[in-house]
Amino acid sequence: MSDVRPFRALRPRPELAARVASPPYDVISSEEARKMAEGNEISFLHVNKPEIDLPREVDLYDDRVYATGARNLRRFMGAGVFVREKEPCFYVYQQRMGDHVQAGMVVAASCQEYADGLIKRHELTRKDKEDDRTRHTHELNANAGPVFLTYRKRADIDAILEAVRKGSPIYDFVASDGIAHTVWIVPAEQAEEVRAAFGRVPALYVADGHHRAASAARVGLERKAANPEHRGDEPYNYFLAVLFPHDQLRIMDYNRVVKDLGGLSEKELLKKVGEKFTVAPASEPRPDAPRRFGMFLGGKWHRLEAKPGTFAAGDPVRSLDVAILQENLLAPVLGIADPRTDKRIDFVGGIRGLGELERRVKEGWAAAFALFPTSLDQLMSVADAGLVMPPKSTWFEPKLRSGLLVRTLDTW
Repeated sequence: MSDVRPFRALRPRPELAARVASPPYDVISSEEARKMAEGNEISFLHVNKPEIDLPREVDLYDDRVYATGARNLRRFMGAGVFVREKEPCFYVYQQRMGDHVQAGMVVAASCQEYADGLIKRHELTRKDKEDDRTRHTHELNANAGPVFLTYRKRADIDAILEAVRKGSPIYDFVASDGIAHTVWIVPAEQAEEVRAAFGRVPALYVADGHHRAASAARVGLERKAANPEHRGDEPYNYFLAVLFPHDQLRIMDYNRVVKDLGGLSEKELLKKVGEKFTVAPASEPRPDAPRRFGMFLGGKWHRLEAKPGTFAAGDPVRSLDVAILQENLLAPVLGIADPRTDKRIDFVGGIRGLGELERRVKEGWAAAFALFPTSLDQLMSVADAGLVMPPKSTWFEPKLRSGLLVRTLDTW
């Protein structure tokens, strides 16, 4: 079963929602956040990227950063930017990006289920980033941004989502990037129906936001350990999440650029790549099927296709395109053994387009690689097997906005 609870959200007044809502903390840099929040004192970036209100030389993990975020959240509450929901509620959050529409249920999800592996993950987290969000959550006493979860679709939950979306939303706006965000309150009389429906879902999966999930669960477990009168029903035992049916989600490509060719000439690189891949000029740089790759080298696109026998087709991890590229080219040919730590590689989300790969190479990077997107079925297969994907395997779009619904850890 999946244990989900309604909660009394802190949320912006409807007329302020578009100004408050911000991108997640981890998809923009501090400098981008400064520019985005300029002239907007109620942008939620003041809470989830609070370094923008401090001098640039202040370290991101300085005590003042966390204190500033907490102070700004209190400011939003005190100034009436945020209002508190009168009763615990579930919410439906819909996003529209071009022709793509996805709608999910906003809930409080169980920290214990995350710890027990019933909320399954497919990526490792970095300790520094997890520590950062853990402290940020403790200082705010709130889940500032939702974790993006998915589940295998169910007709009963689809029916609830559809029924709620026939009502009047509390928020409905188009953000500056053209993505539309709409939020509805689930009627109170349907709350038990929601809980019961998700109680029949055997597992949830972290789609996006592994550091948010890990840190939120860690906060819950740390507060449990510190409370000698812990019962199990305290608000800190849960974290803010949006649950989407798997068939509505879209994973985009997550591409790679490398700084150098590991001492090889372009001709030598092509020869070595040809040992594991068929190589041909590419009329269309975007890969059109799994196990095919685009390589931008020397101002031209090349099409690579993994040769049979060069990968473990039955292995849920090693059969992924990101693993095939890593094990057959990046590590053995270019010497990039650990893409999590090697500074010679960088990652470019598919939302930026293949033109961004060409731009990076023209500005000094040595080569770029375009990948076919990982599928939801592959993600779930890896998670079900208790395994993890290589780093930067999935890029989800659209991203959830932070600040539309905030969940404090001391209030149901």
